[in-house]
Amino acid sequence: MHGFPARHALAVAVLAAFALPAHSQDEVSVVVTATRFPLANPDIPANVSVITREDIRRLPVVSLADVFKSQTGLEMRTLYGPLGIDATLDMRGFGDAAGANTLILLDGQRLNSISSDGINWNAIPLESIQRIEIIRGSGTVLYGDRASGGVVNIITDKSGKPRASAAVSLGSFGYRSADASIAGGDGGGGGLYYTLTGHYADTNGYRQNSQQDELSVAGRFGLRTGFGEGFVDYSAYKNSNGLPGALFQAQYDNDPRFTRQPAFLQNRNGYRLRPGVVAELGRDLTLEAELGYDSGDTSFRSPAFNLDRETKTTSLTPRLRWRHGLGSLPSETVFGLDFYSGEIAGDSVGAFTGSNRQTAKQDSTAFYLQNITSLAASLHATLGARRQRMEQEVTDQAAALRGAAARALTAWDVGLSYDVAPGARVYGKIGETFRFANTDELFGFDPLTFAPLFRGDLKPQHGPIRELGASLRRGAFGLQANLYQLDLRDEINFNNVSGNNENFPKTRRRGLELEGRWQMTSSLQAKLGLAQTEAKFTEGAFSGKAVPMAPDSKAFATLDWNAGARGRYGMSVNYIGDRYYSGDLANARDKLSGYTTVDLQAAWDLRPWTVSAKLMNALDRKYAPFGGIHFTGALFYFPADPRTFYVSAAYHFK
Repeated sequence: MHGFPARHALAVAVLAAFALPAHSQDEVSVVVTATRFPLANPDIPANVSVITREDIRRLPVVSLADVFKSQTGLEMRTLYGPLGIDATLDMRGFGDAAGANTLILLDGQRLNSISSDGINWNAIPLESIQRIEIIRGSGTVLYGDRASGGVVNIITDKSGKPRASAAVSLGSFGYRSADASIAGGDGGGGGLYYTLTGHYADTNGYRQNSQQDELSVAGRFGLRTGFGEGFVDYSAYKNSNGLPGALFQAQYDNDPRFTRQPAFLQNRNGYRLRPGVVAELGRDLTLEAELGYDSGDTSFRSPAFNLDRETKTTSLTPRLRWRHGLGSLPSETVFGLDFYSGEIAGDSVGAFTGSNRQTAKQDSTAFYLQNITSLAASLHATLGARRQRMEQEVTDQAAALRGAAARALTAWDVGLSYDVAPGARVYGKIGETFRFANTDELFGFDPLTFAPLFRGDLKPQHGPIRELGASLRRGAFGLQANLYQLDLRDEINFNNVSGNNENFPKTRRRGLELEGRWQMTSSLQAKLGLAQTEAKFTEGAFSGKAVPMAPDSKAFATLDWNAGARGRYGMSVNYIGDRYYSGDLANARDKLSGYTTVDLQAAWDLRPWTVSAKLMNALDRKYAPFGGIHFTGALFYFPADPRTFYVSAAYHFK
């Protein structure tokens, strides 16, 4: 593959020669995200990881955001506190634009807003999760824009297996939480079933004005019959938090608990309904379809500015899986339609700006297909394509501004996967990815007069992706690896010099991802991951410069010891390398320092009780997950929490 460093190609060649496993043999191998239908070990050319419910329990985590810290090539940036309300996930070095290039799904449905709003992670109670599937690299063909870095699909428990539990936790800085879950019904057979999970947490926070609280419920009602399944997924959430903001250098050095924003507050609430069906239309034809509705409200309060914003999204996502064969060759094709319609209305009142109303509307319609054909017993070809049309409209009442844009793009990919031996696979793929501007990015300002502008000139970003990888198995050892290159044209990002979102000159991201797992004994397991990433501009005024907030190195190591009656003990070590400050396109300043954190956990199974203790940032490392350049030229930082301690007790009724 042209453009890859020779040392990276050599690394993958070595991995292909020494076959090692990607997952432990007792893990669930059913994957949905790779084809949008549940398949065991799908023959696709992609780097797929599965985090099981048991994996989550082994990790020292307080919130869903913590789960992603110990995953290869993923960087989770949390600005305030342990709840992860404001967390942003970065895959493959998108830095400031990470939230717009990493697609987050809940049971296959998009959680990314049509605007720049972050993910409402607390809408997903941790106890409700059955597994998390991660596809690194573009998922544009199956899922559309926002997937240039990769796709994360959070899959909730739908088994209906009877169970009930309740748990409480206490921790540092006034942290407390309560969780409860119940499920019942057919347990996977026929008939009615249900699941319901509730979560509450609040904390005073480490910093001044960093108090947070969250409440969420989620679940499903369903009916399974001999012909298929009908269901309704539902969730509701609310959270509120202080916004202590960033600190300048002297403040960060002298008192990281300080805030320059003692009265900045945020509140969010919303709900989601998603009825759907699964129907076997014949021996070789399966239909799945969902009709979704999401509603959310956000309010921001400060002494000089208030904002109330309402978002509504309706979606329709039917798809067919047709196992048709291709002559004598096993072959199947997935056809699908994705329709999403979203609206946002925001009302603001400012001491200096007066009152205003901004609105945005976005309709996205896409058709896609993916074919997998086995050319031989060990050789599998994948071919996919998507055509997506985006229609957007924005208004600004105070500026008498109205603008509209309509664009359409095509994504495609072609790949081969080859089973070298039982449990050993290598793959390669090429394709084209894209992303449209979100509705917030369509608002801009004239750099001279500061008059509001409609940025209808923003082009969609697009470009080719190439990838090679190996996923291999041998006994108690495991290793998976891949190298990739993504070249983007017209990348959409924020330029802090002009104060606008712009199409940047060409950029390139390429790197190597390695992940190993070793079952050292029946009770002791280790897992390690390393990602080397080069994210830089390849044309224009910043050619050769690194993309801000994209670290060139990420690594993690976890250790899990199951001592039986003596307890279970886990450790997670996470490293994020140095990064250029947000906004430093010219790489003119020193880098924001990298950091290493150590998290510890101990748990004791005292059936029907489970008691656990967690020590997060055990070495009390002082670091900033995010830093940038203020318009005055000063550096600013968002300090992370210091060492914190949590204890939990859970009771399992069934």
